[in-house]
Amino acid sequence: MNFRLLGSSDIEVSEISLGSWLTYSGGVERDQARACVQAAFDEGINFIDTANVYGRGAAESLLGDVLEGRERSSYVLATKVYFPMSDLDRGLSAAQIHKQMDASLSRLKTDYVDVYQCHRYDGETPLEETMAALADVVAAGKARHIGFSEWPAEKISASLELAGAPRWVSSQPQYSMLWRQPEAEVIPLCAAEAISQIVWSPLAQGVLTGKYRPGAAPPADSRAASETMSGFMDRLVQDSVLEAVARLAPVAEQAGLSMTTMALAWVLREPNVASAIVGASRPEQVRENAAASGVVLGRDVLDAIDEALGDVVVR
Repeated sequence: MNFRLLGSSDIEVSEISLGSWLTYSGGVERDQARACVQAAFDEGINFIDTANVYGRGAAESLLGDVLEGRERSSYVLATKVYFPMSDLDRGLSAAQIHKQMDASLSRLKTDYVDVYQCHRYDGETPLEETMAALADVVAAGKARHIGFSEWPAEKISASLELAGAPRWVSSQPQYSMLWRQPEAEVIPLCAAEAISQIVWSPLAQGVLTGKYRPGAAPPADSRAASETMSGFMDRLVQDSVLEAVARLAPVAEQAGLSMTTMALAWVLREPNVASAIVGASRPEQVRENAAASGVVLGRDVLDAIDEALGDVVVR
């Protein structure tokens, strides 16, 4: 496993990290989740990402149980705040940041997280209030660093202009061969400001593994076939997208790679990406994902990928 520095921090994160969005918030049974986390550590993965809203605390609670007793300095832990936890609890006000930080730490059974992330931008709370509350959380030792997820470039810039605000170390956008929107503004801005990307859905929720076929029912054990995990896949499983993904198979074969390895190596080709977050419901998926670390794609492979995907790419 290769490691990359996370932004301007001294934290080294594994190029592949383990996420918990749909899997460990209820989509995967506890024993299976525990096996996946163990497999991640066995493969050298040291970075685990979660959020308070994943299963309304369920993912954090599971990770707290699984990680309990493991040397805290041996792994990097990130969680998030913003989305509703109740009818009254949501957003990035100072009160919410402090309340949700303490609740997350309790569920995670730890004194601190390495990165506390704003899950989205909160247009209803003054940015100055949010940044001051994050500074307080860092000063209290409850978070070593801060990050954001899916913030627009203009809001990132505005936050950077605030005097005395803590520096961001990470940005968490959706990014994959099929979804390249961050390349337009967010990645260039973050690269200039020493903010790393830790990208979610680099396999396009499994579509880029090649497991889904146009016109065919999804495999019974796949995310698209799951009632609890398929809610965000409508566009990704359209025939036009699946037909384009099928054209990637000979590209991967020619390169001597699996579709999974090629897709993960594609996001890691970007120097501003520190880590690709993968979800896994089985330990063997963790091991396959980890194999992408250190793989370098040649220019011929990158060009062939672009030609195969054509206009289904969202830029």
